[in-house]
Amino acid sequence: MPVKVKVTSRFEWLQWSAISAFFARTWVRIVLAVILLVCCVALGIFAHFYSKYTRIVDDRIRRPIFNEPAQIYAAPDRLDVGDKWSTSAILTNLRAAGYVPRGSSEESKVGTYSSRGSTLQIEPGVASYHPGQNATVLIKDGSIASITGPKGETLTSYDLEPQLLTGLFDAKQRSKRRLLTFAEIPPVVTQAIVSIEDRRFFEHGGINYVRLVEGLMAPILRHHRIQGGSTLTMQMARSFFLSNERSVRRKLAEMMIALILERRFTKEQILEIYVNQVDLGQHGSFNIRGFGEAAQAYFNKDIRSLTLPEAALLAGVVNGPTYFSPFHYPARALRRRNLVLDAMYENHVINKQTLASAKATPLKLAPPGVQADDAPYYVDLVRDRLLAQYDEAELNNRGMRVYTSLDRQLQRVASEAVDSGLRQVDQVIIRRRTHKIRQGKGKSATVRTEVTPGPLPQVALIALDPHTGEVLALVGGRDYSVSQLDHAAAKRPTGSIFKPFVYAAAINTALTGDPSKAITQITPIDATEGTFGTDSNGKPYTPHNFDPKDSVGQVTTRYALAHSINTATIRVALMVGLDKVVDLAKAAGIQGLRATPSVAIGSYAATPLEMAGAYTIFSNAGVLRPPTFIRKIIGGEDNETDDTADVNAGGEAANPKQPPNVIDPRVAYVLTDMMQAVLDGGSGSSVRSRFSLPAAGKTGTSYDAWFAGYTSNLLCVIWVGYDQWEDIKIEGGKAAAPIWTNFMVGASKLRRYHDMQSFTPPPGVIPVQLDKISNLPANQTCPDDYQAYFIDGTIPAATCDQPDGPSRNFFQKMFGIGVHRELVLPPVTPPNAVPNAPTATTPATPGAQPGTSTSAPTTTAAPETKEKKKGFWHRLFGGGKKDKSTDSTDTQP
Repeated sequence: MPVKVKVTSRFEWLQWSAISAFFARTWVRIVLAVILLVCCVALGIFAHFYSKYTRIVDDRIRRPIFNEPAQIYAAPDRLDVGDKWSTSAILTNLRAAGYVPRGSSEESKVGTYSSRGSTLQIEPGVASYHPGQNATVLIKDGSIASITGPKGETLTSYDLEPQLLTGLFDAKQRSKRRLLTFAEIPPVVTQAIVSIEDRRFFEHGGINYVRLVEGLMAPILRHHRIQGGSTLTMQMARSFFLSNERSVRRKLAEMMIALILERRFTKEQILEIYVNQVDLGQHGSFNIRGFGEAAQAYFNKDIRSLTLPEAALLAGVVNGPTYFSPFHYPARALRRRNLVLDAMYENHVINKQTLASAKATPLKLAPPGVQADDAPYYVDLVRDRLLAQYDEAELNNRGMRVYTSLDRQLQRVASEAVDSGLRQVDQVIIRRRTHKIRQGKGKSATVRTEVTPGPLPQVALIALDPHTGEVLALVGGRDYSVSQLDHAAAKRPTGSIFKPFVYAAAINTALTGDPSKAITQITPIDATEGTFGTDSNGKPYTPHNFDPKDSVGQVTTRYALAHSINTATIRVALMVGLDKVVDLAKAAGIQGLRATPSVAIGSYAATPLEMAGAYTIFSNAGVLRPPTFIRKIIGGEDNETDDTADVNAGGEAANPKQPPNVIDPRVAYVLTDMMQAVLDGGSGSSVRSRFSLPAAGKTGTSYDAWFAGYTSNLLCVIWVGYDQWEDIKIEGGKAAAPIWTNFMVGASKLRRYHDMQSFTPPPGVIPVQLDKISNLPANQTCPDDYQAYFIDGTIPAATCDQPDGPSRNFFQKMFGIGVHRELVLPPVTPPNAVPNAPTATTPATPGAQPGTSTSAPTTTAAPETKEKKKGFWHRLFGGGKKDKSTDSTDTQP
């Protein structure tokens, strides 16, 4: 058996001897020992800090990565059979609410949909507002032909899914965030982020060493400052566990934590956390956290609807949210977006044609204002009311879903109406502050224009459903990013919009005793100026009227309200009793009043929100509907429903089952008729230049300008004034009424509100034609007339041609019958025609059962017929003459 023998060459032997000799040297051994020691120390340090940061990371991730704040939802859009809706419009609405196509790779707990031809299937999920309430919608010729419920039943209407308005913000940092799962992040967003921030994200283990070295060499190779070369994982480490301090120590800690995070999370989880955490600038007064909120802030879109250029813009803004803000620096933002698109092309995500097309797309941002879509003042009020029932920890961690009554379309109309109206008010104020100053003398004189600086007025708009009290839209100021003070909830002197409560107490006298002594629309009142006791300082209280021509002689109560005559209104309040006026107003929700003469003309303060609620007694047949914001709260993972969480403007639980009846429905309708006269020729007549639909309202002027008015389906209150309590010196009809008009014109164009109908009188209210000269019931002898409404039993028996009442005939004179002339005609409506109507001298006790009938009168007076000329015997003996107590032909239209 052959044996191989390896013969070591002399060269190899010499090499080994040299190495042995080298390591035998003392200094080499010392160096090796030092290196070994350093490695051991380094390993020990690494182990120490790795253990330290592991504990920190583990301790942090034991808790939820993000809080789950309450989510605020707007009211749902409604599908009604016969309404104009297209399939694409409904699908857009569903996608915006979080629905996904049935069978899609995307997941959604909110719901799914499917569309086949003209048939649309809607299937709400477990996280829906109405889970399990499936619907099949058939659309023909652009209209909804039919709606079928989950059991095949026919429906007349169906509520779509409410859309997310916003999440409750972090009160300390004033930041907003919309949490997303990885499945909800569209691929185009992921690709844009990875391409510009960390191309090897899915390949490295937390640290991109190549990029890190490139960053350290930047000063030498590119003459730039040292760059960090941070990966997405390192950015996540910095944002959650470290500060933004620039130091080697912080960078090493960042790398250490990144390595730990890569062991604790998958790449998808890291990207999900990054997308939800990253700072993306500011919108209004709020910091934008995460891509979900940024998509809404920058484009008013759900993130799943973003286009390629939009996703690239958001990914680019991450590098410098302030520097690259598209709202403030659009050119910079555009260049940065295109840089992201180039990176996506280089990363083989898009092709050259797509790159060119995306670069050619201009920036298309949502309007920078936050009033229309975010409704920040509305959300603040919702937050305040939630805090009255829940502690902040519950609101920030339970993941509640709070469904409100906010109508997003109407909110946009409100925002636009305020913006347009304030521009007109600002122009008036700036003209008033503009002065021409002449300098020099003679031909060398010059004239320069100078505008005295000063604040611009603030504004509040509250729109609510007059029959439920649900607040549908609210603007609390001119710019939320400048001032978060909600003027809708700030107390101000109400001025003349308080006067209808005085006249309501007056008209209520028709139900409290002798009808012949009741105050009606034509009761004459002295309008001359005078002194009414003393004011709070003990000085004579001598109010003035806005127009001096209204301070002469007597006027009717209808005219006094229509033209807002102060002195006449105070006299009406004194006739009725100041305490009764105060009691009625308090029952309507206006607090802090005292029974002084000045209360009649609105000298005491209330919030616009309180006044909006108080006006529901006129628009809702005497029944008070305090303003409410919240319809339903669904809390946490258990989807527990809290239907008792609905709170009104005062923070108290609202009970819609037993609304308080403050005034009789007949009184409410008479006041509505009187406030229609305010618009049809009174102090609010400017409204009629642009808005002709049936409406009632009242102007108000104190330090501030007010207008309160309503239609059959909307009630809106406007306030305009200075924060500094300066006199705005513009009456309500010129400052607030135009904003109200803008709002109502816009609202009337919306599908939900376009059907603004005439007000329907309840039983027991009679229309009467009145002579314009005498203000008495008219007949054929005085055809120049107008119509007003009276509570049945209070119609004057006198007429325009018989101002002293019906004359007695021969036998009445002979036998002394009827020595007391009739002052009013007896009622023609059956006594039981007005159910449950309060008749007390003061407003009904809150909580009493209301009389809310709005049906047409059960009996009406006969139409007017021409009276035959009476002969001699008729005039002498009165034979054949109709009894004035039952003849209503003189008093009807």
